[in-house]
Amino acid sequence: MDFIDRYKGPVAYFSHAFYRFLQVTLALTVCGLYGMDLSSADQANESLDGRWIYAVVTAGLAVMIALAYLVPLSLRIPFVFVIDTVIFILWIVVFGIFGNMFIKAEVGNEPGWKKTQRMKNSVWVDLANAVSWLISAAGMGIYWATRKRRSLFTGRAIV
Repeated sequence: MDFIDRYKGPVAYFSHAFYRFLQVTLALTVCGLYGMDLSSADQANESLDGRWIYAVVTAGLAVMIALAYLVPLSLRIPFVFVIDTVIFILWIVVFGIFGNMFIKAEVGNEPGWKKTQRMKNSVWVDLANAVSWLISAAGMGIYWATRKRRSLFTGRAIV
């Protein structure tokens, strides 16, 4: 009995669903953190910064894909790990952009310090998103590399 066979069935599905739900939660957190700045800029009739829009679009894509993966038949789609890898790369870009802007930023008593602290915290949420998609890409890659393939017509023979 190999490693994958031990974790088939409802336990595997529910753990997969929980992990995708965690990814949805992290991405929605990013939508909220960056959406606050977009909303305040829009209400002040200021131009919207493309970096914040990119972060929210990346989070939106991550939410849609993670929700699509909650459908059990999505695991039958070949090379799902490639999509996870693309989302991982998008999250790394978000982390790089905002990490460069806010990790070394000083938080003091100047006006706007709460926003700076919030953005410093959001950088680490971006990193958590990137790591979660890296783990899912690796897991799905291992799943597709080690799964048993069945014959086309009867499905009884292992190919």
